[in-house]
Amino acid sequence: MKRLIPDLFVESVYNIDLDQLQARGIKGIITDLDNTLVRWDEPDATPRLIEWLDHVRDTRGLKVCIVSNNQDHRVERFAKPLNIPWIAKARKPINAPFHKGLQVLGTTREETVVIGDQLFTDVLGGNRMGMYTILVVPVGEKEFIGTKVLRMMERIALRILRRRGLIPWD
Repeated sequence: MKRLIPDLFVESVYNIDLDQLQARGIKGIITDLDNTLVRWDEPDATPRLIEWLDHVRDTRGLKVCIVSNNQDHRVERFAKPLNIPWIAKARKPINAPFHKGLQVLGTTREETVVIGDQLFTDVLGGNRMGMYTILVVPVGEKEFIGTKVLRMMERIALRILRRRGLIPWD
C-alpha cells in the first residue's frame, strides 16, 4: 500500500509549488496527459496550460516529457505543437516508460517528478522507480472505460489509506 501514497497531493498542476520542486533538486517532469493536463476528450492544450508549460520550461528551466497510456496519435497530436517529447502506449505502471522518460529528459530518478491523476498508474509507477510523485485531482469526469474500473479500485485504496492515517487529505 505504501507504493500507492503520493509524496504530494494538489488540486491541479497549477497548484504545484515550483520553488519547492527546484529546492528538492528537480530538473525534469514526467507527466501524464489525460485528466492530468487536460480532459480526456480535450484534443489540444488550453491557453492556461500553454502558459503554465511555457513558464515551467522557459522561466524555470525544467524539462517536460509526457508519458501516457493513450494511443500515439492522441498523444502526438497534443504534444507535438507544444514541442514536448512524448511516450505513448506506455503501459504504466511498468518501469520501462519511466526509464525511457528519464533518458529523454536526461535526468536521474532523484531529479525527476512524476505528475498524474491516477494512483495505480502514475503514482505506483513513479514510486516503484523511486521518483517524487504528485497526485492531482482529475481535470474531467469523462474517461476511458478501463480508467473507470481503475477509479473504482482507487476509491477503495484511498479509503483504506485514509483510515490507516497514511494520507492526510480527504
